Amino acid sequence: QQVGRDLRRNAVDADDSLLDGIAEQVAPDLLQLHGKETPARVSEVRKRSGIPVMKALPVAEAADLDVVPAYAAVAEQLLFDARPPKDATRPGGHGATFDWTLLARVPRGKPIMLSGGLNPENVAIAIRTVRPDAVDVSSGVEQSPGVKDASKIAAFIANARAASATLVTEAAS
Repeated sequence: QQVGRDLRRNAVDADDSLLDGIAEQVAPDLLQLHGKETPARVSEVRKRSGIPVMKALPVAEAADLDVVPAYAAVAEQLLFDARPPKDATRPGGHGATFDWTLLARVPRGKPIMLSGGLNPENVAIAIRTVRPDAVDVSSGVEQSPGVKDASKIAAFIANARAASATLVTEAAS
């Protein structure tokens, strides 16, 4: 219960104590770091916990991808999300997309996840453009802030699966 309270308060830029509590109580397969962790911190978390790490990287312009090699060297996976607005009080993409074509310059040595503004209407385009290993959605399947919509979730999944199947078919041809 304490980890849950701490997690709600300090989920971004988690300290060692919170990460230790998560590892002990939840035993996750992967830790997602969504804060301002440096490559050195990502490496330290990985070594200290023994748990694979996914590092979220905010993207708004091509220069944001200059850090990818340093993070790819220490994280098992990378997540690309829209950069929060300058006046944001919380991290994450805030339901906004970014120019997915920017990711064409990212080397594909690590699995990548795409996030930021995805919804049932654009997930297929995003998958065909980026060819990510996974996609992440939150506000794009809500009927109101924080309230998920089952029909939007079903449409998102159907559209993501259809786009992925098309890529598999194209690759086999």
